[in-house]
Amino acid sequence: MASSAQDLGPVLDKDGVRLTVDDAIATVTLTNPAKRNAQSPALWRALTEAGRLLPGSVRVVVLRGEGKSFSAGLDRQAFTPEGFDGEPSFIDLARGGEDELDATIAEYQEAFTWWRRNDIVSVAAVQGHAIGAGFQLALACDLRVVADDVQFAMRETGLGLVPDLTGTHPLVGLVGYARALEICATGRFVTAEEAVSTGLANLAVPAGELDAAVRDLAAALLAAPRDAVIETKALLRGAQDRTYEEQRAAERAAQGRRLRDLAGLGE
Repeated sequence: MASSAQDLGPVLDKDGVRLTVDDAIATVTLTNPAKRNAQSPALWRALTEAGRLLPGSVRVVVLRGEGKSFSAGLDRQAFTPEGFDGEPSFIDLARGGEDELDATIAEYQEAFTWWRRNDIVSVAAVQGHAIGAGFQLALACDLRVVADDVQFAMRETGLGLVPDLTGTHPLVGLVGYARALEICATGRFVTAEEAVSTGLANLAVPAGELDAAVRDLAAALLAAPRDAVIETKALLRGAQDRTYEEQRAAERAAQGRRLRDLAGLGE
């Protein structure tokens, strides 16, 4: 019998992030439900490390949060003069040089970028609050399955800030510029029904069925040959940056590679 992720133990378990791997499926779990999985620079570094530790066998990555909330956003301790232990406070960062600030934010963003790698499909299982950085982390994934109690909100603008953890690009791509602007500028909640109707979420289910729905989706994603999924994801991700004719050419090139591979003529 194959070993399960529980048998093997976590690949990573630190700073509010746990990574487990069960053959082709990896699960990244936010593990601080007492603070509604509030985020910090240490958590972001752990998420970045989780992406680097994924074995080559992994095809689907599930992102989930323990407790009633997926993630209530940035830990407000970041805005205090003392900040987090061992970390420069956001106030200190603001007082530093522009290049230093840019490099620090870029480092934080790395926690949100690897989820769209072509060799994996990432699925966020979202329940309860997904606010600010929590909303952006859900947006970092390819797909979102939500519980019927989900509440998305982008609250940065109300704090005098902007969403800077890679969430603006996927949000506009999913719901369009006008709705994205309204969501960000007002900071209002987006419920499960609206999330599904606008394309922000793929599926909404009762909270008690969230894990099962994600397992079913992961199984469906694994049913197709891996290389075909990788090529298809690359085609779709690049479509918005290509002209119609460029996309036609990309389709032909990708199909040529697939046919050669299937015929045993690949490199």
